[in-house]
Amino acid sequence: MDALIPVPVQCPHCWQYFDALVDVSQGDQEYVEDCHVCCQPLVLTVFLPNPETPEVSVRPENE
Repeated sequence: MDALIPVPVQCPHCWQYFDALVDVSQGDQEYVEDCHVCCQPLVLTVFLPNPETPEVSVRPENE
């Protein structure tokens, strides 16, 4: 199994979709990543009920 899995997420600033690369070897996690389209900072929260299909929620960093 690959450690990095692309997960499509939607930016709450520009509403565009991009693939966030999730490192499933790190377990559940929360980290800041810039939107790949508008460069605004986002907080990505990753849950791994199944390591092959991570669940990612996205919110603005300053919320």
